[in-house]
Amino acid sequence: MRNLWIFLSRYNAFFFFIIFFTVGIILAIRNNAYQRSTVFNSTNEVVGTAYKRLNVIKRYLNLGQVNDSLATENALLKTQLMAVLNVDSTKLIKVKDSINQVQYTLIAAKVIKNSVTLTNNIITINKGLKDGIEKEMAVISPGKGVVGFVQNVSENFATIRPLLNQETFISVVLKKDNAFGSLVWGDNNFDYRKALVKEIPNHYKVNVGDTIVTSGSSGFPRGIEVGKVTKTGVSTGDNFMTLEISLFNNFSTLQYVYVVKDKLANEIKALQQEVKR
Repeated sequence: MRNLWIFLSRYNAFFFFIIFFTVGIILAIRNNAYQRSTVFNSTNEVVGTAYKRLNVIKRYLNLGQVNDSLATENALLKTQLMAVLNVDSTKLIKVKDSINQVQYTLIAAKVIKNSVTLTNNIITINKGLKDGIEKEMAVISPGKGVVGFVQNVSENFATIRPLLNQETFISVVLKKDNAFGSLVWGDNNFDYRKALVKEIPNHYKVNVGDTIVTSGSSGFPRGIEVGKVTKTGVSTGDNFMTLEISLFNNFSTLQYVYVVKDKLANEIKALQQEVKR
């Protein structure tokens, strides 16, 4: 206490200056309109700038939640779009309840682990059995391109066998003339940006820049764009040729995926098993 009193006594002039200076400013602001408006405008500007920066920080912290909600909303919109694009034109029946006629629905999921440098890459997502994910469901990307198939599923998570895996084969077609082929990766090519389309009949004319799309089998809706042809005429020595394509989907920056739930998958699978017998 004695030391405090000595300190105040030694610097009393400074403290009195601060007190009188503060009182003088307050009186000047209260009794002069110009000074009062200037101070208020300056204060509002400082506070406004502070709130603006605070909101930027809040938006950044909430970015993950916003992205999740956008992915879910986009999945719903893509489901509705596929319901329109995959209408069977051979049916002339007027459907009143279009909701029950939707073959494909999408489940949005976030990628929590990914690899692109292995010969058999695996992707892990944050959705599982409780979200309706099942083995062998097809997986596509939010933009253009296919991702792969669901490999294993737990209650809350699932692993995907992506296209960047030597065990993945996807049926595709040339968009311009519906020539069927098989999309593969890892056959003397481990570039995550490229893949091969095999078993294209030689009599089809293929040009660089032609688009490759899904054929509508293995759980993938028909017409999902996969990539563009970058090299043609890679002959296999028989009646078929192999194409090199540039993939639309960038696996190295993949953050979200859509798992495709095919309403008719079990029926198709049962029918195919009957044929094998």
